[in-house]
Amino acid sequence: MTDEGAGPPVRVVRLLKRAEFLAAARGARWNTPAFLLQCVERGAPRDEEVAGVGFTATRKLGSAVIRNRAKRRLREAVRLAAHEVASPGRDYVLVARTPVLKCPFDKLLEDVRQSFAGAERKLRKSRA
Repeated sequence: MTDEGAGPPVRVVRLLKRAEFLAAARGARWNTPAFLLQCVERGAPRDEEVAGVGFTATRKLGSAVIRNRAKRRLREAVRLAAHEVASPGRDYVLVARTPVLKCPFDKLLEDVRQSFAGAERKLRKSRA
């Protein structure tokens, strides 16, 4: 994770390829009522100052309008929090759950911060 004053903020890029999503599914997981966070150390050599973030919502969540709304809420929460909590060289995938639609945004933002930190701890623990 990036500490205050520990250098430039982490640049966040979107994950778009299916292989990136599948790789993240094999990594550390962190559950919240509103979403599931999957985190994996990036294997492919990419810019080490970059963290990849992807968003998904299954059809189980609802219609396309509902899935898009859920992903928009998650994208905005990550946009506001990722520079504080994302680690370079990691890929993150957030899988939307039904409560993401009704969850107060402040709570969602706090859940994003805590889940990024929790997944990072799990990933470090599994490497040790």
